[in-house]
Amino acid sequence: MLLSLVQSLATKTLKKFQPGIIAVTGSVGKTSTKEAIYTVLSADRKVRCSRENLNNTLGVGLTILGDYNRPPEEMFKKIFFWYSVIVRAHLELRFKKTYPELLVLEYGVDRPGDMDELVRLYPPQIAVVTALSDIPPHVEFFASPDELYKEKEKLVRALPATGFAILNHDDEVVREMREATRAHTMAYGFGEDAQVGVIGYEYLYTNYVPRGMTFKINYDGKMMPFTLNVLGKPQVYSASAAVAVGLIFGMNLVKIARALEGYTVMEGRGNFIPGIKYSYIFDSSYNASPDSMDMALETLHELESVKRRVAILGDMLEIGTYSTEAHLALGRYAAGRVDRLIVIGARGAFIGEGAQEAGMQPDRLTVFYTTEEALPHLDALIEEGDCVLVKASHAMHFEKIVEEIKFK
Repeated sequence: MLLSLVQSLATKTLKKFQPGIIAVTGSVGKTSTKEAIYTVLSADRKVRCSRENLNNTLGVGLTILGDYNRPPEEMFKKIFFWYSVIVRAHLELRFKKTYPELLVLEYGVDRPGDMDELVRLYPPQIAVVTALSDIPPHVEFFASPDELYKEKEKLVRALPATGFAILNHDDEVVREMREATRAHTMAYGFGEDAQVGVIGYEYLYTNYVPRGMTFKINYDGKMMPFTLNVLGKPQVYSASAAVAVGLIFGMNLVKIARALEGYTVMEGRGNFIPGIKYSYIFDSSYNASPDSMDMALETLHELESVKRRVAILGDMLEIGTYSTEAHLALGRYAAGRVDRLIVIGARGAFIGEGAQEAGMQPDRLTVFYTTEEALPHLDALIEEGDCVLVKASHAMHFEKIVEEIKFK
């Protein structure tokens, strides 16, 4: 009943105010891309974007009704939250005269049919597809990764002829989605044929501590340098997708570059924070998938002037029958990129096994089976000047790890 009521109020809100909708989907980088797009468009227009992971029909509907975070867990607060949402929505439908010009929304897929429902209820004019993993999260309810890809492709199929599909040129499956839409297409990425082309990237340091990065965008024969206060190649992809959206809305490269200087990542999504013993933490604790784990490890590996590269990695969930092999593969990948590996969880143990298969010595590897078990031992495992990556699926509660080792 609550779901139907929220959906009904959200569709009435869209009908009354008729905002433009930019929908973001993919297996990797949805949230950071959404935030980068919001940062760019907010420099020019009144924009609202979804908070946290409000990316299903209920969460998207909630965002349409207001600038809300996820409902609280406590029953009394939850009842009051939904009561206030519904009352406010009714009042705004009747009396409110203004509304955001644009909505930047994240469209997530857990099960077959999810995207059908999202585009039916909340049809977008612009779709952004980030990247699709070989072993994507939420694949457990699909017959294969290809079936999940087809579900996400429904977003670009639903676009009107006057719309735009913004596609990651470096992901072959995403690139081929241009054949599935009647909308205009624009490709971004490092590939030569990308309309919004990225040229290189370098990390910026202050007193040997990484503080940001720089890269160039080539568009329509014009070259523009960009500076970000975030780190990692995935953030370059997010920023370049945002550049494409900004261009569609008539912004020039200079204005877009200036806006992106203010782009930051949400807590636990790849931000750097001071740690104990003059270490610094690469906090990617919010969630994890095989591709996002690899990308985070690659960022850690690319950083210069780092005394030791330490990775604290845990279980990746919602990947079904691919779980064991994915964790073993992650361990093999990590072995050549970190100086010390700390793994946590029943599945995390397979990360350690994979690392040993790839030649990691036992004195560089520590295994714990729960987050709580690991907490008292972390201080002894971290040394002065370490750069520490913290990453696992949300249910592992690795925010506790970050809290334990951050500078206080």
